Amino acid sequence: MGYTFQVVVDSANAHSLAKWWAQTLGWKVEPSNEDFIREMVAAGHAREEDTITFEGVLVWQAGAGIVDPESPGSPRVLFQSIAEPKSVKNRLHLDIRVGDERETVVAQLEERGASVLHRGHQGPSIWITMTDPEGNEFCVS
Repeated sequence: MGYTFQVVVDSANAHSLAKWWAQTLGWKVEPSNEDFIREMVAAGHAREEDTITFEGVLVWQAGAGIVDPESPGSPRVLFQSIAEPKSVKNRLHLDIRVGDERETVVAQLEERGASVLHRGHQGPSIWITMTDPEGNEFCVS
């Protein structure tokens, strides 16, 4: 039997980056359960410092997950808050496959804070390497 997995992305601002990627992929940010968070703090299982308010909603400071609402059970992406800034090239990245809409999607992503690093091709394969607003590399193909 194989294992299930999630992809974890270290982030300076996990909730903002989760929102950015959810919009980019057409996914959704997992909803926060504010009552549960308050219960955990009240019971002493968590501290107030473990929470923040993001866009008016109480959330765990540690991070935010996104999921594909059309594919239940598909891999989840978790954006995890870390203190250290990104300092080297990613050893793992996402490829977003958009086909003939590649240039349109790239322009939309640039408007939302992404940057183009370079364009590449090998045989019939064409891709554009970009960075998200926090500098994480990904490709649009």
